[in-house]
Amino acid sequence: MKYFLSLIVVASIFYSCSKVEGKGGSATVKGVVMEQLYNSIGNPISGGKYKAADEDVFLIYGDDDAFYDDDLKTSYDGSYVFNYLQKGNYTLFIYEDCNTCPSGKKEILIPFEITERNQVIDLDTIVIKKQL
Repeated sequence: MKYFLSLIVVASIFYSCSKVEGKGGSATVKGVVMEQLYNSIGNPISGGKYKAADEDVFLIYGDDDAFYDDDLKTSYDGSYVFNYLQKGNYTLFIYEDCNTCPSGKKEILIPFEITERNQVIDLDTIVIKKQL
């Protein structure tokens, strides 16, 4: 019986120490969100591209989940940073305005993979549509 209990304890220690996607690592993903302004009929407005301050950015840990695990708002300059991530697969998403969508919003999905400790992934600039 003692042997069986020892095996359970050892197995639970190894299981609880396994690292999965999410917080607790040393990798970073960052980028910038810009918004392109559109008129009511869906045409872009000339010169209507701005830094998207205070926009929600969402992060999904792993491939098997459709609900976000972390979120934040962009800074005054449209930038965002998710720190302390483990190796693994992730999906970043943000919403943009959509005239033809029933909800009035459409998601932009950006899958990426962290393969190394201390890795910094720059997703560059994401341009979202904003309706006037």
